[in-house]
Amino acid sequence: MVTTEPAHRTLLVRPPSPALADGELTHLERVPVDAALAAAQWARYVDVFRDLGWAVRELPAADEHPDGVFVEDAVVVFDAPGSDARGLAVLTRPGALSRRGEIESMRPVAAATGREVAEIAEPGTLEGGDILKVGRTVYVGRTLRTNAEGAAQLRALLEPRGWSVVEVPVTKALHLKTAVTALPDGTVIGYPPLVDDPSVFPSFLPVPEAEGTAVVVLDQDTVLLSEGAPGTAALLRERGLTVRTTPVSEFEKLEGCVTCLSVRVR
Repeated sequence: MVTTEPAHRTLLVRPPSPALADGELTHLERVPVDAALAAAQWARYVDVFRDLGWAVRELPAADEHPDGVFVEDAVVVFDAPGSDARGLAVLTRPGALSRRGEIESMRPVAAATGREVAEIAEPGTLEGGDILKVGRTVYVGRTLRTNAEGAAQLRALLEPRGWSVVEVPVTKALHLKTAVTALPDGTVIGYPPLVDDPSVFPSFLPVPEAEGTAVVVLDQDTVLLSEGAPGTAALLRERGLTVRTTPVSEFEKLEGCVTCLSVRVR
């Protein structure tokens, strides 16, 4: 029986596959990946959240799916504007054929969030790494993984629920959130060589490293960042934020980052 998660901050994660090194690549050259180091980095990543009081729900291992550790791509969770509404969990339809088998094990997890569950249907494709939420605006990256039909289906689900949906061209990075993410105050940050059009965002802050494009907002004062972006960490600290860092080098070799290793359910 599927039970509903209690009302607190829950982290959804999946341990990395031993076949991680065989994961999909689009914009990077393939280089050796250390599976043992990746497992250790994943454990440290999860511990950051545990240390801050997050409940961790670990999905079953999916060793047959090299990219399965990037769980953010499989489901996108939206809160409801009112406290009495259920919110929405959208099961995606990955643009990479090799990743579509990841969705089945996410179904009961999506239901357990207590939200209404919807699903992107053929011919739409959509991956969670292409979804950036800033306030009640949802930016949808149009990439090789998320097509026009997938974006249209998401718009049809979200606009009646009070969300504004903005499509964003992405040609220089795998996903929208490979290129940009947002700080707690809504400022969008990104590494300029990876961003097609910064003017799409009302407030844009360039960062000095490609590894610094991805931040996870832990609370209104705290963000999590790759250990490989010390310049970006310093910049964000100058803005008054508390910055936690963690090593994710083995996942960055596969166009991954701190955002795509988890789904945060608040």
